[in-house]
Amino acid sequence: MSAIIDQIRSELSRGELAAIAAKVYAGERLSREDGIRLFESQDLLGIGFLADLARRRACGDDVYFINNAHINHTNVCQNLCDLCAFGREAGSPEAYTLTLAEVEAKARAAAAAGVTEIHIVGGLNPELPYEYYLDLIRTVRRVAPRACIQAFDAVEIDFIATQAGRPVADVLQELRQAGLDSLPGGGAEIFAPEVRRRLCARKIDGQRWLMVHETAHRLGIPTNATMLYGHLETVADRVDHLLALRELQDRTGGFLAFIPLAFHPANTAFSNLPGTTGVDDLKMLAISRLLLDNFRHIKAFWIMMGPKLAQVALHFGVNDLDGTVREERIFHDAGAATPQYQPAESFLRSIRAAGRIPVERDTLYREIRRYA
Repeated sequence: MSAIIDQIRSELSRGELAAIAAKVYAGERLSREDGIRLFESQDLLGIGFLADLARRRACGDDVYFINNAHINHTNVCQNLCDLCAFGREAGSPEAYTLTLAEVEAKARAAAAAGVTEIHIVGGLNPELPYEYYLDLIRTVRRVAPRACIQAFDAVEIDFIATQAGRPVADVLQELRQAGLDSLPGGGAEIFAPEVRRRLCARKIDGQRWLMVHETAHRLGIPTNATMLYGHLETVADRVDHLLALRELQDRTGGFLAFIPLAFHPANTAFSNLPGTTGVDDLKMLAISRLLLDNFRHIKAFWIMMGPKLAQVALHFGVNDLDGTVREERIFHDAGAATPQYQPAESFLRSIRAAGRIPVERDTLYREIRRYA
């Protein structure tokens, strides 16, 4: 193995990525031009080598996973974005909205399973009153008092605030008082305005998404960040998205993790697109690690890319495999063929086989158990 590493290092020092490799070795920040060059390069192993070095510097050999459960409380959505296979019109035979009693049952089952995070996202249902969201969080907090509640992405927060006629900061404060611990990173899609108009014209723009997250950070509410890739975006669009996240993280330090999300085109208006390849996914994760030098955690979401490729990603800058999940509807409606549940034992086996140290965490990356 050391001979292979020496060969990759030698080839990097002589090849097209030599200048970028020198920056990484020196711990220097990469530029926009560096990011574009990395995406255009075919040297996947070289990029992975550099990302693995950056990963070791950031967090050593620890790889995190979480015992969590998802609740998608409604699929009724007024936006019905072309990229989405989850949302339904009100009155559709497939539309649903969980009652608070149904939410309580799901949260109670999750608590009984010992989860440490309950992840809640859904559609933009204009029939739901403001109190529904507060009561939903209060209900989950009451029946799962030890779990962190990560709920409502920036698009949902903006929608809830608009529907209630309240400032975003006030809504976030009241949700936190009800029991909210953090925000997920969904809804970012891609910040490039023209591409965003083609994918999700009715969704808030990238600047508004960033504003919601910055407001949460200023209030002491940590969040995650995402990017949806593999659709209509260019390499430059990807890099600009990552650099916008890096800039906000420089100002606030409020992002916990970055999760690149591969687009699943099935059952969407873009079903003609081929979807990403394994090379695309590994390169995206590795370059995210290299450009996002102020993010400690880069996550491979196994629900989207499959457990085996997620395991390989541990050698491409990744240090988090997400969690047990149990039930997930958004990506599976878009054609994800992965299981909806992965037990902790599976994470332990995958992480150990990759030569890493499994660490069970909570939402805020507080260590629950470190496995030898």
